[in-house]
Amino acid sequence: MSVKVRFAPSPTGLLHVGNARTALVTWLFARSQNGHFMLRIDDTDQERSKEEYEIEIENGLKWLGMSWDSKARQRDRMDRYQDVIAQLKDDGRLYPCYETPDELSLKRKTLLSRGKPPIYDRAGLSLTDEQKAKYEQEGRKPHWRFKLNHAPIEWDDMIRGPVSFDGADLSDPVLIREDGSPLYHLCSVIDDIDYEMTHVVRGEDHVSNTAAHIQMFEAIGSQAPQFAHLPLLSDKEGGKLSKRLGSLSVHDLREVEKLEPMAVVSLLSRLGTSDPIEAFDDVKQIIATFDFAKFSRGTPKFDAEELLRLNARILHDTPYDHVQERLSDMGIGDMDEAFWMAVRPNITRLSDVVEWWQVANGPVTPIIEDADYVADAAALLPDAPWDEQTWKIWTDHVKEKTGRKGKSLFMPLRQALTGMNHGPELSVLMPLIGPEKAKKRLAA
Repeated sequence: MSVKVRFAPSPTGLLHVGNARTALVTWLFARSQNGHFMLRIDDTDQERSKEEYEIEIENGLKWLGMSWDSKARQRDRMDRYQDVIAQLKDDGRLYPCYETPDELSLKRKTLLSRGKPPIYDRAGLSLTDEQKAKYEQEGRKPHWRFKLNHAPIEWDDMIRGPVSFDGADLSDPVLIREDGSPLYHLCSVIDDIDYEMTHVVRGEDHVSNTAAHIQMFEAIGSQAPQFAHLPLLSDKEGGKLSKRLGSLSVHDLREVEKLEPMAVVSLLSRLGTSDPIEAFDDVKQIIATFDFAKFSRGTPKFDAEELLRLNARILHDTPYDHVQERLSDMGIGDMDEAFWMAVRPNITRLSDVVEWWQVANGPVTPIIEDADYVADAAALLPDAPWDEQTWKIWTDHVKEKTGRKGKSLFMPLRQALTGMNHGPELSVLMPLIGPEKAKKRLAA
């Protein structure tokens, strides 16, 4: 059977880097197997699901270079879910429960205080018709739980290896809310059956859910797909992934941090694998080497600084014709290839080029606090043509003439040439400014 997989985000917020990694790994697996990749929008939570989030999820996936072969939305399939719900009720696998959230919380706390696991006591199974009628008269609406078989649940996970649970150690999961709407668990299983998914890739926080899902597949009359549970990302110290770089949403990596998509893809595709993290400029190279056997169970560390290093490496090897249109969109369409080749080894983000262009071409308001020193330095400017040795040659002459060194030597010259106390390397910048503009700025 050919591979068929899905990425199933909920459009209740922006696409987070952790979910983007799941999407990317799923997509890479599909493409490496010449399989089918579905984008499934899990929007059963109609109150929190927003169209703008769905659009942004799609934009984020496209920015990262991912395409999908088909798309579905759960909100379009409610009739199908209700048919399966009716079947499960008839089969005795769904049963009504009338506890309030406070009552369930009290049960949980009582069990924990006695040192017992907080497993639901299945009180709903023993309710008589009279008791149910009484609850209904009180205005209570039931939520419905899936009755797990108290039997072993086992599967061979593509990352974790053999996994086993006992149904008796799990709480019967709630599958239907009090308002009658189905929850994620049931809808996901039904979709995976109907769309004939062969593999499901998701985070390891779903492992216990998978145990219950396997019994749901069986109850509906289908065989479960293969599962791969990815370890969740941590920060570089091994703690919970925090907001170290923007909000760590794909939107902010793109729009705020202005990163290259292949930098994000290069990092996320290799985290948690035995392959080294490298800067790739083409996803085909990653697809060709993809293998779930390379993933470990260890917690991968997401390092924002490493992401920036990858971003810089990619830009340092990017040809001018690959950025020419983007430079024009940034308002610096006059930049030629020579300028790009000069500055690209010194940038981390493409947006850094704007500062180089502005300082090189002006307008610049020079800062001159010691006019006599700057005038002496101006008189020592080397003759054209200038290259990357010009700055050192010039400052060596100024040092010899004035006796200055360190910050007192360099800073006044930087301020006069650029109008800034910091900025691009002057060894690269001076040839771009050129003798004429340099003389005018020093004479200011």
